[in-house]
Amino acid sequence: MEIPSTSHPALNFGEAFSSDPSPLSSVVPSPSLSLVSTPASSVFGLPTEVDSVERGPHDLPTFDQRVAQPTQPTLYLPPFLSSLPHTFSDHKPTVSTGLVPKTSKNCLPDIDPASLSLHKALHSFSPTTEDYAAMSYVNAFNWNDLELPEDDEREWYGITFRSTRRQGSDSGPLDEADRLAHEEAVQGGGLILYWCGIPHPDTRRNLATCIWQSRALALASISRPQHIRAMRLAAASYEFYELERWTLRKRAGSTRLEILPYDSGAAGS
Repeated sequence: MEIPSTSHPALNFGEAFSSDPSPLSSVVPSPSLSLVSTPASSVFGLPTEVDSVERGPHDLPTFDQRVAQPTQPTLYLPPFLSSLPHTFSDHKPTVSTGLVPKTSKNCLPDIDPASLSLHKALHSFSPTTEDYAAMSYVNAFNWNDLELPEDDEREWYGITFRSTRRQGSDSGPLDEADRLAHEEAVQGGGLILYWCGIPHPDTRRNLATCIWQSRALALASISRPQHIRAMRLAAASYEFYELERWTLRKRAGSTRLEILPYDSGAAGS
């Protein structure tokens, strides 16, 4: 079976979608909407697996080194983390997570200590089920497995996109625009993680999310040129999508994140 394109209008952070103050906004795409899309480079095409039965695309595959000429690539969709500033080149997770995150070509210009702790924890970020597109954001991911230092206290800004892909839409030009827009967002600062699923083979529904150091940095990204170019290409690719805004809160004295609908305020600093 052909693997569907993973392109998705992720990294869309503006309020141009709706005047509705609710954290949930439902939108039918149009060329006037502010969109930035999924980096196609978040998808790994890998050699044939030893045994791909029952493995989801977000689980790390294993391979038979004896396979010289694989007939099909293996789809692997890891967490896509923004590369850290060059001054943090030696920063690595102290515990193996069993995942192999992908990192951006560009590096973040800076990152604060609490966001660095979150970046480290997000190496383990993964969906709790392959039916993530039908789940609530709180239940779709393994938030309870992410552990941060007890003394940290901070908020971050999250965006979730639930989409229905337009049947037969050509993702080629959009994939390249997505890649460039994603790298632009990293270089501009603030983007910590991008994660995307794949469209359901029957319903074409999909889910993507990104996490920012602050809402202000997310909003600043929407006027950049690669974002605008991706916006224009993305409008024709989707029948429908729903935007959700979230606050990720870490309180001192706890090691876990709280995932709350965004209502107002800075959501980060």
